[in-house]
Order: sequence, then C-alpha cells, then structure tokens
Amino acid sequence: MDINFDFKGDPVGGHIHSYLLEKSRVLKQHVGERNFHAFYQVLQGCEDSELQQLHLQRNPALYNFTRQGAGLSAPDNDERSPHQAVTEAMRVIGFSSEEVGSVHRILAAILHLGNIEFVETEEGHLAVAEEVLVDHVAELTATPRGLVLRCLLARTVASGGKEVIEKGHTAAEASYARDACAKAVYQRLFEWVVNRINSVMEARDRDPRRDGKDTVIGVLDIYGFEVFPVNSFEQFCINYCNEKLQQLFIQLILKQEQEEYQREGIAWQSVEYFNNATIVDLVERPHRGILAVLDEACSTAGPITDRIFLQTLDTHHRHHPHYTSRQLCPTDKTMEFGRDFRIKHYAGDVTYSVLGFIDKNRDSLFQDFKRLLYNSSDPTLRAMWPDGQQDITEVTKRPLTAGTLFKNSMVALVENLASKEPFYVRCIKPNEDKAAARLDEGHCRHQVAYLGLLENVRVRRAGFASRQPYPRFLLRYKMTCEYTWPNHLLGSDRAAVSALLEQHGLQDDVAFGHSKVFIRSPRTLVTLEQSRARLIPIIVLLLQKAWRGTLARWRCRRLRAVYTIMRWFRRHKVRAHLAELHRRFQAARQPPLYGRDLVWPTPPAVLQPFQDTCLTLFCRWRARQLVKNIPPSDMAQIKAKVAAMAALQELRPDWGCRRAWLRDYLSSATDNPAASSLFAQCLRTLRARDSFAAVLFSSHVRKVNRFSRRRDRALLLTDRHLYKLDPSRQYRVMRAVPLDAVTGLSVTSGRDQLVVLHAKGQDDLVVCLHRSRPPLDNRVGELVGVLAAHCQGEGRPLEVRVSDCIPLTQRGTRRLVSVEPTPEQPEPDFRCGHGTFTLLWPSR
Repeated sequence: MDINFDFKGDPVGGHIHSYLLEKSRVLKQHVGERNFHAFYQVLQGCEDSELQQLHLQRNPALYNFTRQGAGLSAPDNDERSPHQAVTEAMRVIGFSSEEVGSVHRILAAILHLGNIEFVETEEGHLAVAEEVLVDHVAELTATPRGLVLRCLLARTVASGGKEVIEKGHTAAEASYARDACAKAVYQRLFEWVVNRINSVMEARDRDPRRDGKDTVIGVLDIYGFEVFPVNSFEQFCINYCNEKLQQLFIQLILKQEQEEYQREGIAWQSVEYFNNATIVDLVERPHRGILAVLDEACSTAGPITDRIFLQTLDTHHRHHPHYTSRQLCPTDKTMEFGRDFRIKHYAGDVTYSVLGFIDKNRDSLFQDFKRLLYNSSDPTLRAMWPDGQQDITEVTKRPLTAGTLFKNSMVALVENLASKEPFYVRCIKPNEDKAAARLDEGHCRHQVAYLGLLENVRVRRAGFASRQPYPRFLLRYKMTCEYTWPNHLLGSDRAAVSALLEQHGLQDDVAFGHSKVFIRSPRTLVTLEQSRARLIPIIVLLLQKAWRGTLARWRCRRLRAVYTIMRWFRRHKVRAHLAELHRRFQAARQPPLYGRDLVWPTPPAVLQPFQDTCLTLFCRWRARQLVKNIPPSDMAQIKAKVAAMAALQELRPDWGCRRAWLRDYLSSATDNPAASSLFAQCLRTLRARDSFAAVLFSSHVRKVNRFSRRRDRALLLTDRHLYKLDPSRQYRVMRAVPLDAVTGLSVTSGRDQLVVLHAKGQDDLVVCLHRSRPPLDNRVGELVGVLAAHCQGEGRPLEVRVSDCIPLTQRGTRRLVSVEPTPEQPEPDFRCGHGTFTLLWPSR
C-alpha cells in the first residue's frame, strides 16, 4: 500500500496493490484454517431478513466451502461486530447501499454454487442434483436461470469455420467448471473492491509546482514463508516471493555498504554470505526454470499430466544443488514417486506436490461464464467482467498463466522496492504450535540464520558499526569538548570532530570520510553518550535558568504595561462617568420632581460602590426636598402611608395610598351624618375616663364572633386602647383591648376590607370595614399604616400578614376566614361554616 504525503507531512492519498490472491482457499483450506472471513461475516453477521433474501442459513457447516472452517468459526456475536465494522467502513469510504448489497449477493451466490452437485441420469445425461440451488444462483447474480444451468452442464466451442458447437460436460468437468467459476467470481469481487477503494484514496489534482513535492511511503505486507504437510502451487508462489525479496534484501544491504564506503573513501572488506540467486534462477530461468517448464506444459496440446511435468523438471534440474525428487533420490522415502519434488530454500527445505500444478497455473475459466456474468442485470457484477463482451467466435491471444502473472508482478514489485529506501520488519515465529509464552530456541536460530540476519550483522560489523555526518555528530556531542562548545572556530566540521575525538582519546577507533565520521566500536559511542549524559542536566539547568529569567522579565514588562494601561483607563472611565453624572443631574434641583425621572448611567466596576453611595445620598436628598415642602399637619399622614407601604411589602397592590386619610371617620359628618355628634360626645366621655391623647382610627365595621353571630359595630383605635362599640346603643363600649396587647393584624391581597386583629391573651377580632363614603372605600391600608406608625413610634414590633386565607383563634379554637367575591351581594357580610368564616364581598 502506497501512502502519499504532502510537503507538510499530512497524508493526502494512497493506493493498494494486491499480489497472488489465494483463491484456492475458496474451495479448500489447510488443516486448522478456515475460508475467507467475508463468508462467515455474511452468514453470522447479517440480519435475519437479509439472510432470507439471500436464501442462506446461519450455520456455516451447511455449505461445502465453509464446512471445513465451521468448527473454527467464532460465535455469532463475535462475527456480528466485525461485520458491522466492515459495513460501516464501506459506507464511510463511499460504497453505496446498492453496492454493499451486491457484494453480499455475490458472496451468497458463491456459497450456493459450492453446494451444487452433479449426477448422471438413466439416459446418460448430466443433471444438477438440487436445481433449487441453480434458481438461487440465477436470482443472486441477476442472470437467466436457463443460461446458468447450461453453463454448468456444457460449454460452447467455436470451430475453425466459426461454427459454434455445444459440448456437454462429464461430472468431473462440470465440477471443475463450477470450482473455477467460484474462484474467478471471488477474485473479481476482491479486485473490484480494491479498485473501488483506490478510486476514493487516489490523490487528485495535485501540481508539484503548486503543492510541493510529494513523499511516498510504501507498506508491504508479504506472506510468511509457508511449509505445510502438503504444499501445492500457492505455497510454491509464496516461497518464490520470499526468495525474491530475500535476494533484494541481500543486494541492497551489500550494495549500500559498498557504495557508501567507496563514496566516503573507506576501504571495503568483503564478507562471505549465502546468495540465494541460484534458487531464484531455478524458479524463473527462461526456458528451463520451473515456471517456464510449467507454462510449456500448460500450452502444449495433448494429454500433459502433472507426472509428465515432474519428469521434465527432473530432466532439466537433475544436477541442481537445490532441487531433488524421489526419482533423483530413491532412498528418500519422505517423498512419493511421480508426485513430490523438493527445493532447498534459504529458509529450509520444502517438499511440493505437483498434483494440480498445471490446472492451477492454467487457471482457465470457460468463456460461457464470462459472457453470462457480463450480461447480468446487476451493474456491480457486470462491471467485474468486461472481457465477457467478446463474441465466442472472436480469436484472442492465449491468456497469461497464473505463474507468469505472479512472476511479472514480482518483477515490478522488486523494481519498485529497489528505487526506494527499504526498511525491514522481520517477524520470528517462536514455535510451530502457535502456542503463547513458549520459545523454541532451535526453531528461532534456524529462522535467524535463514532470514539472512547473520549476514546483515556481519556486513555491518565488518565495516563500521556507526556512521554520522559531521554536522549531526557535532550537534549531538559538541558539548563534551571545550573547543566545540557552544560553536567551534576551527576551519571545518571535520576538524572540529577530530579535535573532539582527540580530547576523548578515541581517534584510533574512527575513520574520517569525505562527509561522515565512521565509528568502528560501539564502545566509542557508549563513551561519548555517557559523557554527553553527564553534561545534559547541567546544560538543561542553564537553559532553564536563562529561559525562566527571560520569561519572568517578559511577564514583568507586560504586567507593568498592563497596570499602566489599566490605571490610565480607570482614570479616563472615572472622569468620563463623573462628567456624565454632572451633565445629567444639572437640572435635579428643579421642583417638583427633583430629578425623579433622571436615569443613572452604568458605572465602571470600580465606581459601583461609589455610585451606590451616591444613589443613597441622592434619594435621601430628594426625600428631604419633598418632605421639606409638606405642611406639618400632613406629616402624620405621610408617616402612616410610609409605614403601610413597608408593612404590606407590595403584597397588597391596592391599599388606598392615593386618597387622603382622615383617620377619625365616625366624627366626620360626611361619613357619619346621623350620629357624628353622638360619637363625639361618646369620645369625650372615653377621653375623660381613659385619658388617651389622640384618635388613631375609627370606622363602622361588620363583625362576626365565635358564636357565628354577625353584627354591625364601630371600631375605635386610640393611642391607649382598641374599642369595639355598638352604634345602635349610642356607641356603648362592648370591648376594650389595651393597645399594648395588640400583636398584629392580617389582611388579604384583594380590594376587600377584611381585617383580623390579633391580641395577646384574647380572642382575635374579625371585622370588615363598611358603611363608608364613598361606598366600599379602601381603608384597610390606612388602618395598617396608622397602627404600624404608632407601634414604630413606641419601639415595639407589629406583625402584619397578607394572606387570602387567614387563620385566627377564638377561645382556643382555630378557624379560617377567607373572601368570596359575590356580584349580587348588596353589602359586605359573613357566611359561617364549620370552623370557617367567609366574607361575601360585593365585586362590582
């Protein structure tokens, strides 16, 4: 896989190359292995509805191609997550839902294709054992059922005169055609998915002159060296690939070392190593190599068998040191006559079985299947078979064999790798049993030896263990020498490196090239690194001290600048705010409002306490200006209204603030025209008896007592007592309560005139102010205000409660009193219930 990076190092695209898909795995797997994961993910990861559309069941053992790996399959839940991950990845990269569905249908068609068996009828014709499988394949591939059945049972051949002949299959030929079709369909599907991903990842519209030069990193994940109990054509190709890459590895290592030494003027010391060029030549030599002989056997007309192919190999390579067979070595009973041959690879001896070599190399697929799938109505499947559009009579070149295609791809791969700078990651198998935490030392030694790692180490150690350019060497170790720290004044970097090494006494273990210094012994590097490690903490502390001092000075200068700006900005804001206050309040002394409508500007945060104080002073000054013009006779009324406003706390919106408070309404001829003189006489009698100084409030009321009796009474509030009078008996005193015993009163939040007076040690008095002029005049606020102002003057508290349901106590019994607006009620009156009083208030 190639990954493209831009000049900044960001990935901008990529490309995937595939080599030798092991498509024989579709048909049969080695012991301990299973088929490709895609089949199990479809069977165990798809939803039930989708499986029903694909005519599949979840059990992999029901299908020939997945039966062998069914016991190795993960549980359904373990397969469901990878299936969802693959489906989500396909969606992210750009696969449409139709394309994903086509992939699932093609995989299902391969599974059904593997279950098709052929039987001979009594007439000697060939037939399909279960034709319902043909229906499934035809439906999933979107092809006609008749054409699918005909392609499975026969093939068409064009004669020299362009005459088309249909030739029926034998059971063996039909099975071969079925298997070839299954392998080819999976291979085309795999290649289509790779090409589809490449079309998305390719870097497009890039101009090196505009975007800078691209950098390409290629990641090559190759097969490991494979040795199975039975090794066939696939293992032969895989091991040939490893031989080619091992040859490239040896050549690049030796070539790089030799060229670098020559370029730097260092003497080269030759190293003996195992060169596997003879093994590569055995496989790919023209005309006589194994692949050339195999291609010749595939192209020769006549009954060429795998045994004849093996005999040809024995003839050509009888004297080759890395080739043997049972025919050439009759005493080696590990191989069978006419079947096995052995190659001594760099990683060990591998015995190959030639059975199936010719068929796998020929890898032929009848043209009938190509035309069938090209004519599919599924656009995804149709795009995989462009060669199916050729006519049966059209003459084409013989297709390249699988071995030739793989060899060509290996040549291209090696050329691509040779043009790059390779880095190798060698993987060592700790044991042959795939067991964890177990190391087979002999097995690991064998791999290390045959992977060429020993030769690589010998090449490195025969020359110099380390080499570095002079500037990089100085950059790392210059602090260890007084002549090079912090910067040298010598003629060149080479002279500076020479002085540094002489100071350490290491000049005999190095060689100086044209642009690099070569160090022979790792001990020299260890000495330099230890010296550097001792000095690094001191240098770091010095740099930290200098940098911290620089940062502190920068921070101090910034803070000084910030504080200076803040100080001057505060002055500007304060002056601007004071100027704005002066401008706005120039007319504040003008009566009658005295600046009531003036809006205070928003102050800076630093002036917020100052403005709060100014606002308080302004309010007091304005109040003083307003109060100064009030006549002394109205001051008592003003204080009462202020006390009422503070006591009610906006809980009762309407409390008679805007009207004049007369207080003594029973002495007024307007409110009490019939009995004002009589009340005045009663008032003189009470003043003489109780010696009160002033009347705080008086009014007619409607009261209700604990016996639920409702009566018209008069309420008189003086500075000494609270009196309940009977108007019908010349205002005779019915009840007198010392004013010191009154602890509070309760009112409602509406316009009604209900008042409940609470007295310490006595029953609560429930009254409703009425018979006022004008009718239903709002006087509750006046009663609350005069009583609250009087209590404030005496320095004792008065509890004022506002509630629409007022609790009260009468002779130890708890009751509730509420108000009910009644439009048809002519005058306020009480309605008594069990433990409750309700004031019926005229709501007009």
